[in-house]
Amino acid sequence: MATLTVRLPDDKHERLKALAAHKKISINKLMEDLATQALSEFDSEVRFRALAAIGDRQRGLDILDKLDEHFDG
Repeated sequence: MATLTVRLPDDKHERLKALAAHKKISINKLMEDLATQALSEFDSEVRFRALAAIGDRQRGLDILDKLDEHFDG
């Protein structure tokens, strides 16, 4: 496991400590959770862009139209 040192403004550090306390987890666990979330979002975007690059544009637009119809009812 690696160790990472991050420099933060004092007020941001205090807010992160408060968030960790609110969630009843350590600030280390909070940072790990936030890193996991950021990486998941990045991986999803990369996957989406890769699929979009090889996808059928018209089929995608048709699917969006169906979603609009469904939710606009």
